[in-house]
Amino acid sequence: MNPSKRREIFLRLQAANPHPKPELEYSTPFELLIAVLLSAQATDISVNAATRQLYPVANTPQALIDLGEETLRSYIQRIGLYKTKARHVIQTCKMLVEKHGGAVPKTREALEALPGVGRKTANVVLNTAFGLPTIAVDTHIFRISNRTGIAPGKDVLEVEQKLLKFVPDEFKLHAHHWLILHGRYICQARKPKCGECIIESLCEYKNKVF
Repeated sequence: MNPSKRREIFLRLQAANPHPKPELEYSTPFELLIAVLLSAQATDISVNAATRQLYPVANTPQALIDLGEETLRSYIQRIGLYKTKARHVIQTCKMLVEKHGGAVPKTREALEALPGVGRKTANVVLNTAFGLPTIAVDTHIFRISNRTGIAPGKDVLEVEQKLLKFVPDEFKLHAHHWLILHGRYICQARKPKCGECIIESLCEYKNKVF
């Protein structure tokens, strides 16, 4: 795919959604971090349902530590892998209090040192909470990048590196949100809605569905 075609793709995505927002609900960097931790192999809908009950009770590292792992489980038990996630959340909260004064760190190295936080979660926090031009690659973005030809790669790291290289700078801040929403609602895995797609004429997918 050539640079002019990539640019036009993002111009169209931008025109359709100038100010994209994450679907996870949060009001602080810490709330976002915990929501993203909980979202692995879970839907944003289920995470939001849990955090709407949890955050009014405990939405700081110390408050969650005081709440305790067992009680935390009761709030998130409808989310997949909730026992492991509860353990990671409490461990992360303790590390935030002990090493970062209760604040969410703003570097990749410090974020990825937190229990349960990998590269994708760190990228989401850096981009969404702190406004850095990182691009977290999830299953939707991996699929879109390969299917459309925007940034084909054999694994998520290769796709991320290509996106950072190929996406024009002016679009990098919101690229993650545009792509994930497009993958979630239009360029779906089994039945892509090519007839509704605003970038269909630019897409290099050979098996379009109309």
